[in-house]
Amino acid sequence: MTRHLRATAAALVACVLSGAACAAGGPLGIDHRLALDESGIWARRNQRAVYDLSALTVLGGALWEGSDSRLGKTFWKSAESMALADIAATGLKAVTRRARPSQGNDPNDWWGSASNRSFPSNEVAHISAIVTPFIAEYAPDHPAVWGLAALPMYVGIARMKSQAHWQTDVLAGAALGAGIGYYEYSRQSAWSATVLPHGLTIGFRRRF
Repeated sequence: MTRHLRATAAALVACVLSGAACAAGGPLGIDHRLALDESGIWARRNQRAVYDLSALTVLGGALWEGSDSRLGKTFWKSAESMALADIAATGLKAVTRRARPSQGNDPNDWWGSASNRSFPSNEVAHISAIVTPFIAEYAPDHPAVWGLAALPMYVGIARMKSQAHWQTDVLAGAALGAGIGYYEYSRQSAWSATVLPHGLTIGFRRRF
């Protein structure tokens, strides 16, 4: 699994670093604003669709499967990862207050107005946290599950093309989400599944 993880990380970094000759700064010296492009697959509505549908899928899957099966446990861990990543990313945004590329094209503009919320990318953290438990759980048996890694790559590139995030915002979001997702995967069960009423943890599927 480590080999596949490194390959996926390398692909994401390559996408993030594309055009690095135009780098203007930031903590790694790689941050630069991409040309605005919200056409076709990069449209904002498509970005929102990935964000919203991924959340609905894991929440719906958790409630439908319950936490008794392998798939159900993974759904619960993924849902919990998503929630934790969203909370963590929101908190970091409030602390770092980094300006977005669309807010002046200065990757070194940190600790500014409370409206500056560029670092890290919440949407990349969100989708990375969702897919990581599934990849970690099923990759040894079903290598095709690595295809899910295309989702955070797409979201990261799309957010940069929307001039909403810098390259390091995207990398930090991916690291945050993947880290939380892997931590949840390594737990015996999702904490949230253990505190809900037994009828929900069994899952609606088994009621019919």
